[in-house]
Amino acid sequence: MDQTQDRTRQRDFTPSNVLSYLDPQYWDERFSQEEHYEWFKGYSHFRHLIQSYVPTNASVLELGCGNSQLSEEMYKDGIVEITCIDLSAIAVEKMQKRLLAKGYEEIKVLQADMLDLPFSNESFDVVVEKGTMDVLFVDSGDPWNPRCEALTRMKAMLEGVHRVLKSDGIFISISFGQPHFRRRLFNSPEFTWSVEWCTFGDGFHYFFYVLRKGKRASKDEYCVDCGEKNEVPAIRLLQEELEGEDYIFRTRIGEDS
Repeated sequence: MDQTQDRTRQRDFTPSNVLSYLDPQYWDERFSQEEHYEWFKGYSHFRHLIQSYVPTNASVLELGCGNSQLSEEMYKDGIVEITCIDLSAIAVEKMQKRLLAKGYEEIKVLQADMLDLPFSNESFDVVVEKGTMDVLFVDSGDPWNPRCEALTRMKAMLEGVHRVLKSDGIFISISFGQPHFRRRLFNSPEFTWSVEWCTFGDGFHYFFYVLRKGKRASKDEYCVDCGEKNEVPAIRLLQEELEGEDYIFRTRIGEDS
């Protein structure tokens, strides 16, 4: 199946309202039919960034793995101590079978809620998520003044990530969310991590955030692409450059602000 056909097929799973993305039943139904889908570009587009920030001997936790191939691609690059979690039992079962069939039995796949992580303190060197945090914001309304429900979910996720990271661990978030929105959450006083970001993509930028636990020295944040404080790359929304449902998270259609 070529890329055009694959994107056409994926549109069958696009809900009429973005609130469906917060419904576990929606994901169970989708994963029962869908074998693979990548949010926010495939691994090849940001592989160089993973290789720069994640050593091969790192213990890695992936949040909201769904049916992504991210864990498989990292494994092929020599990062073998990987734990994936997803809330959907169907996604977990299908991922387990797929990894076993490919000989990647070292990768652990568990059913778990990223808002209530079932791991002890300081368990992982790296926590990574791709598009999962964006789902928590689909009903946030005004991005400058998000609804309390969205903020509560986001803080629960970040508090759990901060807790399970080792003292010098890093959190990688691959997102549409621009720094002037996300850094207000990342820089909450209870967190000790520093904040920096890279971008990838062509005309449209996706953000690759790197939060280093225990390294927060000031309120300054840096864009490592430009080397300047608080610099946000210009965004040009080019529909043809967005994959599948990505545009939903960019435009937040279907929900009043």
